[in-house]
Amino acid sequence: MLTIGVTGGIGCGKSAVTDYLTQKGILIADADQAARKVVEPGQPALKAIAEHFGDHLIQADGNLDRRALRDIVFNDPEQRRWLEQLTHPLINQQLSDEIASATSPYVILVSPLLFEARQNQLVDRVLVIDTTEEMQISRAMARDNISREQASAILNAQASREQRLSMADDVVENSGSLDELYLQLDKLHETYLTLTRQQ
Repeated sequence: MLTIGVTGGIGCGKSAVTDYLTQKGILIADADQAARKVVEPGQPALKAIAEHFGDHLIQADGNLDRRALRDIVFNDPEQRRWLEQLTHPLINQQLSDEIASATSPYVILVSPLLFEARQNQLVDRVLVIDTTEEMQISRAMARDNISREQASAILNAQASREQRLSMADDVVENSGSLDELYLQLDKLHETYLTLTRQQ
């Protein structure tokens, strides 16, 4: 099964890309959704997080207070590493299972941390969604209702734009209109279908 890793920094437009490819019948294995699944109530990772960081991170409904946890780990690299060592193997297993059960012509694995979490080992090609850092920050501020400082901190915790581009097999430039984005995606979709037939 041809698996395409889609990545890009915060606010680059990964969702716009995956939403469009979903309409074409392509299965999307989403690392952010997998990250939520592995810390759902009853999951061992949630218990470990509560034991490590404290019960105050568990909300009244039993779910993880993701925002509070994010505030802790983005301000403390050591705590972020601890959390990543706990969750990344679980997330990668969840993604592997989703890819293995896919029935679409090819699969998209979308992840903001494709390289950092070594999820690039699960894919055949890497598609980087690229835009300017200023656009990333303004989109993230608007979407997540966060400050410029928070958006910059998230951006700085991710691989740099240069690092991502150096590891890309394909690049989509997403600083223009949705129509411009879709034109690029139509061409890539045809390329991926051709590669699927060649496999």
